[in-house]
Amino acid sequence: MKQTYTAVIKQSDSWWIGWIEEAPGVNCQERAKEELIETLQVTLQEALEFNRNDALEAAGEGFEEMPIAV
Repeated sequence: MKQTYTAVIKQSDSWWIGWIEEAPGVNCQERAKEELIETLQVTLQEALEFNRNDALEAAGEGFEEMPIAV
């Protein structure tokens, strides 16, 4: 299942800067808008993977995973 997130982007002088609304700390800057979108996607994917691994490590043994919809 592919998840959708919201990027907030704007141009500031010669830079494009952006944030992912739903993921604190995921922000990037690039010279081109297209590069910014790609960088935000990669950074978000890395952050989600890091958070997933961190949660599994913190849970230790005997945990259960279950989907939660909001």
